[in-house]
Amino acid sequence: MVLQGFIKKGEYFDSVSLMIVSKEVNALPGIADSAIVMGTAQNKDIVRGANLYIKELFDAGDDTDLLIALSAESEAIVKETLVKIDEMFKALRNKKDEGGTNFTPKSLEGAIDALPGANISLISVAGRYAAREAMRALKKGLHVMLFSDNVSIEDELRLKKFARDKGLIVMGPDCGTAVIGGVPLAFANVLARGDCGIVAASGTGLQEVMTIISNEGAGISQAIGTGGRDVKEAIGGIMFIDALRALAADPATKVIVLVSKPPHESVLRKIAGEIKTIKKPVVGIFIGGDASILESAGAIAGTTLEETAVIAAAATRMGASRAAMDGEKRGAFYREIVAESKARIAERRGAIDKQAKELAAKCRGRYMRGLFSGGTLCDETQLICKDLIGFINSNAPLDPSYRLKDSFKSVGHTIIDLGEDEFTVGRPHPMIDFSLRNKKILEEAADKETAIILLDLVLGYGSNMDPLAEFVPTFKKAKEIAPDVHIICSITGTDGDPQNRARVKAELERAGAIMMPSNAAASELVGKVIRILEGK
Repeated sequence: MVLQGFIKKGEYFDSVSLMIVSKEVNALPGIADSAIVMGTAQNKDIVRGANLYIKELFDAGDDTDLLIALSAESEAIVKETLVKIDEMFKALRNKKDEGGTNFTPKSLEGAIDALPGANISLISVAGRYAAREAMRALKKGLHVMLFSDNVSIEDELRLKKFARDKGLIVMGPDCGTAVIGGVPLAFANVLARGDCGIVAASGTGLQEVMTIISNEGAGISQAIGTGGRDVKEAIGGIMFIDALRALAADPATKVIVLVSKPPHESVLRKIAGEIKTIKKPVVGIFIGGDASILESAGAIAGTTLEETAVIAAAATRMGASRAAMDGEKRGAFYREIVAESKARIAERRGAIDKQAKELAAKCRGRYMRGLFSGGTLCDETQLICKDLIGFINSNAPLDPSYRLKDSFKSVGHTIIDLGEDEFTVGRPHPMIDFSLRNKKILEEAADKETAIILLDLVLGYGSNMDPLAEFVPTFKKAKEIAPDVHIICSITGTDGDPQNRARVKAELERAGAIMMPSNAAASELVGKVIRILEGK
């Protein structure tokens, strides 16, 4: 094997282009591993941690330099691959739209001239330039979806204060999911239109909630992502609260849904204060947070992402406004909504206890191994399993003392977030490229201590367009290696998504997977199986 590195000075490519090229390069014959990243300090550190460190790469000047590290069978393959990489990037730059004509405005002004009715700008440029471009868009009166990461907390605060003063919304930085006016942006799904409006500081959490709402027969008016840092103390929930106010004023929104990891205490107080002023039903989940704060503010608190979505869908079906009810009547109405929702979930989950006993009787090993593409889903699983079997080892643990020493090596019960930087350097996100997860599935199946492999699968725009081609052969091979290892999987998506949730579910079941209706249901099943195995 040879390991070589190359620097292309001043050649910037956005993260989507890098993901596309990285996936194709890693699939080339003779390539063992690769990293194709922009030269940020963070990326350099991650390249080092991925055992692709080459001294020359660390001489790259800044985040506009393209870094390429190739581990290959020979120098000849490296040379051939470099030519192919250039061709891939050139093809992306020259890609034409469906009408056969290039649409390549050279400036924001040019884009506005070409689309005079536009009111939102989606920005994906190098982090050092992202804040500047976002400010230019805001000054033009455009809302901003800031897909870029590596934006300083100071710049984020400056942008959001400016936007607030102008009555505009800044989604992000590092915002990967939104649905505005029925239009899915970045990693998003095909959803039924309806009257549930969502504010979320969590990308996959937003996708899980909005797809379940749609699958429940309700629909989405708006789904506004804020970026995860918005609810931290430094930002103060500026956009979370502004988006909440926007949905409160939106005539198309009848029920408001809030999704986030626990906000800072000071931000939580602000959100609670805002909820008290809203005359529409509010349903929320602050994953792992104190539900009583939401409830004391007059909201309905869900205990899982699934329950939150089912409650929101029930609220739209039952259709009453807080404004039309006093406190006692509202409390009764909310209790009715929650009771209906819990009954629906209980009916769906009725067979889990029996299913868990049947699976436990057939288990070969004793440990569960979770391999996740969604960070919020990874967190939710750990929270559900904590109450059933205790804390779990992870590269993103709930308790720091359970952090894995080596994220590539499972120890006991282990859940891995494959979307963390250590796994994505020079590689597409695991929602796009399944190669690393497929490799891990087979590794875990070969481990005689493994009883269950737990997976999420996120569908929609931006995600892998053909997950069956990736998962079906891997599942079949895993079952050949270890027939008694249970593969349990949930799907975040809808039948309207390009991949078609129903078709994917049916084919994965044929390949040997146990398919569950939600991440929460899958996590509950796994936790109960392990609990039986451990005699608890």
